[in-house]
Amino acid sequence: MLDMEVGSSFRDSKPFELLSHGIDLHTRNLVFTIPDIHNLTEDKLTGILGAPEIGHIRRSDGKDLEPGVPEYIVRPTSRWTRLWNPDSTPSVKLIDFGEAFLQTAPPQVLHTPLPVRAPEAIFEDRIDYRVDLWSMGCMLFELFMGQPPFDSFLITPGILVGQMREMAGDNLPERWHDKWKRMSAGGYSTAEEPGPNLQEWLDEVYFDHPQSPDLTREDVARLGQIIGTLLQFEPSARASAGQVLDDPWFEE
Repeated sequence: MLDMEVGSSFRDSKPFELLSHGIDLHTRNLVFTIPDIHNLTEDKLTGILGAPEIGHIRRSDGKDLEPGVPEYIVRPTSRWTRLWNPDSTPSVKLIDFGEAFLQTAPPQVLHTPLPVRAPEAIFEDRIDYRVDLWSMGCMLFELFMGQPPFDSFLITPGILVGQMREMAGDNLPERWHDKWKRMSAGGYSTAEEPGPNLQEWLDEVYFDHPQSPDLTREDVARLGQIIGTLLQFEPSARASAGQVLDDPWFEE
């Protein structure tokens, strides 16, 4: 697990040093810590968040659960509350490096969640650290918009690549065309009308809801430009982590 204080210099933080390797970067491996929460008693924490909702796990055949299977699951709380002292410094942690790899020993196959999987992994092309640049683009979209850029429900590789083609900043590389044709024939059909491009989708997701936006349309346009430099089919065309961090928008 790698720890990075919010508000500290990103360039000096270990997660971005590791972007020369594959670190399995996506929001499912990103957690936000709340300082001083460990000082709360269980009763105080329950009083703030409410009693946990528990669902017991049972086999459909009525037999005993297998070893290692939990007896119950707990529903995540949906109650928004401020649990930390505003004067304290929260931190972001990267966790679960199960799909991480050294640049000197890249894997043949990646098992990262399909909605954030880089296209070269889907097309079984050469994999290197730049798969994390694609997933970083997906992560930035999700952190600001509250949802991934691509569908995550009942998604298939063919459907996903179709959505990628609508949002990526470049065309599908010619070396992948044959596999894409087979993928298309396997069940994905192009919609009669093309879906929104990246900037149109950002505007629609962010502004078409009743909540008061924190970002201006200019902010969302700048964000779209940054994400667009990462969502490139060709790995060599993607912006580096350093180039993204150097964007003045993050300092404004």
